[in-house]
Amino acid sequence: MSLLLQSLVLGVLLGGLYALLAAGLTLYFGVMRVVMIAHSAFLILAAYLAWFFTRTTGLDPMISLLLTVPLFFGIGVVMQRLLISRLRPATLTMMSVLLTFSIALTIEGLLGFAFTGTQRRIRLPYGGANFEILGANVAVVKLIAFLLAAVSLGALFLLLKKTQFGQALRATIQHPEAARLVGINTDRVAGYGFGLGLATAAIGGTALALDSTIYPSLHWHWIGPLMAIIVVGGLGSIPGAAIAAMVLGLGQSLLQIPLGTTWAQTFFYIALFATLMLRPQGFFGGRLAQRF
Repeated sequence: MSLLLQSLVLGVLLGGLYALLAAGLTLYFGVMRVVMIAHSAFLILAAYLAWFFTRTTGLDPMISLLLTVPLFFGIGVVMQRLLISRLRPATLTMMSVLLTFSIALTIEGLLGFAFTGTQRRIRLPYGGANFEILGANVAVVKLIAFLLAAVSLGALFLLLKKTQFGQALRATIQHPEAARLVGINTDRVAGYGFGLGLATAAIGGTALALDSTIYPSLHWHWIGPLMAIIVVGGLGSIPGAAIAAMVLGLGQSLLQIPLGTTWAQTFFYIALFATLMLRPQGFFGGRLAQRF
């Protein structure tokens, strides 16, 4: 029972982190039908920037968010306006895969050139600290990453639901042509939406760096699970992606008991194949996608 409780706690913490990591992918596809293969590469880039910031200044990597979040937002806006917007609408989804795949390779090459292929890890004074909840040990760094994800997703929810920009973005997601008819500058909104997606990558990469060893090619490990999350949750549905991330995180954690860490990761791909065969629109999209 203690092992089961430990797995449940770990699954919840992992699910929150996965939801944050996948939020940007949902925004890209929801706003512009762009399959952003390079999202996981930007996650690792943010993790490296957090590591470099801590190594250079000696400060906590969380402080680096003050620099990386606006930086990534600006990169996202520029990337959408200079690259994504030039793709033909008829082949946008397919060509975005090729374009962002090349961007991912470029980021990986630059990281390898700048930092070599040596594995890096942020050394934190609280890195080995943990505490007990109902008999389950909780690592402080995992709890911090979960709280960061919860705060970030809560802020994203409020931004999309309570602000004028959020209303314009949701209108662009639901029906771009109708949004243009009521006076929304969908091109500008798309640029800001893309920047918002990359800003979540900056936060997610920093959270990932708190408890992970990083290396330039690590992004290939993440792109599969993150794609599985947004497909299972329903493409374009942020609440659906959050629910799917929690379910898949719990499933992976529970399967680690009988199968081990390596085989438990196949749960994401099994869920992906099952979704494509049984419910291609996603299990948690549908009405949620229309509302959000």
